Amino acid sequence: MNSIRCTQCGAVGLEDGFLLDAGEGSRGFARWVEGALEKGLLGGAKRMGRPRRQIEAFRCPGCGHLELFATESTR
Repeated sequence: MNSIRCTQCGAVGLEDGFLLDAGEGSRGFARWVEGALEKGLLGGAKRMGRPRRQIEAFRCPGCGHLELFATESTR
């Protein structure tokens, strides 16, 4: 069990999880992309050359609040 504390209710021991991205061409997990959202010609997000990080999600078993952390770098 981890020792992350919920910022909403103060409970300790948040549950590990992740954000699922089931969109077309996705890798199956969401990533954080640095910078403000800019849309390309076809309406998708511009992301070429921008740093990306894996998102780790933790759920509070007490109140259900999600805590998200952008951790290790991905490409």
